[in-house]
Amino acid sequence: MSTESDIREFLASRRAKITPQQAGLPAFGGNRRVPGLRREEVALLAGVSIDYYVRLERGHLAGASEEVLDSVANALQLDDAERAHLYDLARAAAKRPSRRLKRPRGPLPDSVVRVLNSLSDCPAFIRNGRLDVLATNALGRALYSPLYTRDARQPVNLARFQFLDPAGREFFPHWEESVNTTVALLRTEAGRAPGDSDLTGLIGELVTRSDEFRTAWAKHNVRLHYTGRKAFRHPAIGEITLDFDAMELPAQPGLTLTAYSTPPNTPDHDKLQLLATWAATEDPQQNANPTSTDQQA
Repeated sequence: MSTESDIREFLASRRAKITPQQAGLPAFGGNRRVPGLRREEVALLAGVSIDYYVRLERGHLAGASEEVLDSVANALQLDDAERAHLYDLARAAAKRPSRRLKRPRGPLPDSVVRVLNSLSDCPAFIRNGRLDVLATNALGRALYSPLYTRDARQPVNLARFQFLDPAGREFFPHWEESVNTTVALLRTEAGRAPGDSDLTGLIGELVTRSDEFRTAWAKHNVRLHYTGRKAFRHPAIGEITLDFDAMELPAQPGLTLTAYSTPPNTPDHDKLQLLATWAATEDPQQNANPTSTDQQA
């Protein structure tokens, strides 16, 4: 899919979500042919001409200034993730590189792996924007053990497992929420890295092979994913809900360390301890050190 079509569909989908009442506009007439705002209403709210906004929505963001992009974002009431995505699409249209630094290749630095391994009481892993799991600590490997037992490819990929492996639906009990999050993260990354051929290949594979992915992808939703709660249905310990915190690694652009935890004296904390016991007895050799694969930037 081209950048122009991504821009067109993203802006049109955001426009369809805002009603005139939400935008503070009078709803003239009861026969609106489009859901949400009309193009002329967005132009009015953004302070640009109708012709200019129509040109923007057709995918021609290359020459748009920051002021114009901000005005359009305000008119469409974009959240932080959507606003950042709009800027990423504008950079892609202008063929300007992302503000992110060049992503490193090769193995993770030993110091990063040591930090990961030091989180002995928390399942933790490092992923890239394509949702490839590049490294885990012992408890993280145990939590995500279904990925490793069912896919010999390295690195394992969270989205591929979720959509293409029948075990994915069992592993993620809050299926619809998990699907929306995964697809929104990949859509966000596609805006940041439009030239990533590996990412494009993954998305093409998922669109071709999964109806659910294809439907969610067409919504053009994006999101930032830094903290929250996530449920799993683990084959050894049953259902567990964990708090997560995701931290970008400034010295490793494009990589994120995610750590899971639970409040003490809770059923989920007891299950996390059970997971640690299972990890130690299931395969002590394998779980003695973190799993790390070469980075695929």
